[in-house]
Amino acid sequence: MTSVSDSGIQFPSTPDGRRSTTETARAVFEAAFEATGAEASRELRAERRWRERYPHYVRQLVERSLESPENAITIARAGLDATRRAFQFWRDGQPFTIDGAMASPSAEGFRTATLEGRDRTAPATWEVPYRGQTLSGDTLLRQLDQWERAGVMEPSHAEALRQVQRNPEWLDLSDRTLVLLGAASEAGPYPWLMRWRANVAAVDLRRPRVWQRLVELAATGNGRLLAPVATTAPAGDGPEHVRAEAGADLLTQAPEIAAWLKSLPGDLDIASLAYLDGERHVRVSVAMDAIVTTLGEARPGTSLAYMATPTDVFAVPEEVCRAAAERYGKRAALGRAAQATLRGVSRGALFQPNTSRIIESSNGQRYGTVDCIILQQGPNYALAKRLQQWRAIATRAAGQRVSINVAPSTATHSVVKNPLLAAGFRGASSFGVEIFEPATTNALMAALWVHDLRNPAALSNPQVPLRHPLELIMQGANHGGMWRLPYLPRSVLPLAALAGFTRRTMY
Repeated sequence: MTSVSDSGIQFPSTPDGRRSTTETARAVFEAAFEATGAEASRELRAERRWRERYPHYVRQLVERSLESPENAITIARAGLDATRRAFQFWRDGQPFTIDGAMASPSAEGFRTATLEGRDRTAPATWEVPYRGQTLSGDTLLRQLDQWERAGVMEPSHAEALRQVQRNPEWLDLSDRTLVLLGAASEAGPYPWLMRWRANVAAVDLRRPRVWQRLVELAATGNGRLLAPVATTAPAGDGPEHVRAEAGADLLTQAPEIAAWLKSLPGDLDIASLAYLDGERHVRVSVAMDAIVTTLGEARPGTSLAYMATPTDVFAVPEEVCRAAAERYGKRAALGRAAQATLRGVSRGALFQPNTSRIIESSNGQRYGTVDCIILQQGPNYALAKRLQQWRAIATRAAGQRVSINVAPSTATHSVVKNPLLAAGFRGASSFGVEIFEPATTNALMAALWVHDLRNPAALSNPQVPLRHPLELIMQGANHGGMWRLPYLPRSVLPLAALAGFTRRTMY
């Protein structure tokens, strides 16, 4: 519960002036279920153990979406509409609807401060930092092959990266303006965009230490940094001015950020990258959603980009589910006996099989689901990431380009500050799951975004037909091995953490 005295985007308030994140999340999921007449909405309404059982409902909703292409779009739009109606924007002690607030930005907004890179003559060659090495050329191709064979990344992810390497001209992004909402994201693409001649409109909080890094990368690269500076700030220019004055708050200044972005010339490619802990993650996701929809309505040529978390529920091809089941069936006899004992002692909590109901969609295709939710991240995290999946599905169906790819679990500060998750990451290799360093993730995912922008045959292109809207997210996934794990990931996390407490590093 929070007080209504806070400003900016907030969970809806009750008559007594309180806010319930749980009731809001349940109402959003209930609206999504009801859009297709699903019986599960009544079960959800009666649920008394929401914080423990929410993965069950997320999975049911994905299964319901898989039943037909129409269901997927209907559910996405219903969930987004329910969220838009529920959340409020508070300013000067008064509540506004999200739509009302976005239509009425303050006159005191932002102007653009521009920093040019040192050398804008040519984009840098794409390389991937990995475990103390720098992979390029044939060495990189061999590593992609190895990741693909190990089931760390899906074949479509590896092939997209091979295409980037075969087409180095794609890396010259001087013709594009890319917007990063949460530009300083540790696993985000900013460092590479600043090496590929991109025009980057960077949105992050007004904190000099944040902008110090952004300015340094811009100054030593070959891109162009476009930074929001308050119109009320002192006049000035140059790196010191940007370090001191640049910044914007997505939670409290979403209308003004959208107005600033609309002032930039040309079509925009907008990546929603910001993360905040707890219920603030939902609010910042709502803020980013309000900005991208405002820009999309004003400029239909706007494209969207998301880095989906691997710790979510996903629709997957039938083959992925079969592979996980096959691996479960091939466990060694001794291992099976030990696991059965541990399952009994834990009352079924440990070593649960990574099984899925195979769904025959109305399009004649067969799909399954994978549930990689980690309960420690909580239902607010699940809702925030679900909103992004829904927006991706709805926006592409409306004819805009959308890049959404599953990024691997990454040892960012926001994750490893949780001791259990940090230990689980260190022990993940015991179960065949690979955890990536931030520098590796941002190199891979930056290149994948380039692929989705440049390749006319990419599924991000709305002109490329999809048999089912959720195939957009099935492709291009680097899940670190979670999708093909023989066990439900959260059922082995305690054991991975136990192994991790004895290790200092992830490899």
